[in-house]
Amino acid sequence: MSERDYASDVAFIEALAEMLRANDLTEIEVRREYGEDNALDVRVARQPGAVAAAPVAVAAAPAAPAPAPAAAAPEPSGDPAQDPGAVTSPMVGTAYLQPEPGSAPFVSLGDTVREGQTLLIIEAMKTMNQIPAPRDGTVKRILVEDGAPVEFGAPLFVLG
Repeated sequence: MSERDYASDVAFIEALAEMLRANDLTEIEVRREYGEDNALDVRVARQPGAVAAAPVAVAAAPAAPAPAPAAAAPEPSGDPAQDPGAVTSPMVGTAYLQPEPGSAPFVSLGDTVREGQTLLIIEAMKTMNQIPAPRDGTVKRILVEDGAPVEFGAPLFVLG
């Protein structure tokens, strides 16, 4: 049996779990072939009772960054993820607002951004993923702190 990159297996399984949740499925079963006599069989399933526990864990991670936006801009009432200008996280990882420690942030409150412009980086599985602005706009709120963990779908910015 040949050696394979187990980190990519973990990323694959995490992607399957996210697909399960995002599409409200109860089970996914997949076989990933690496060659003769070398495969990964994965079955990801959830039980109805386990679903209620998931939002508690998801809600805990974004709670830490909340104080920073309040200081940066007045906090409108309501869920920022429901704001039509919300930019949400496409993955689970660690958010970085600047390209490297000590450098200027990609964007600041009040900046005008163009579609495709990098807003931040999310590190996932030791890979730095640039997160682009989905549309032109002005940065109205920054909802995440530098170095904070983020969940899939968590609001990161509000563009106006």
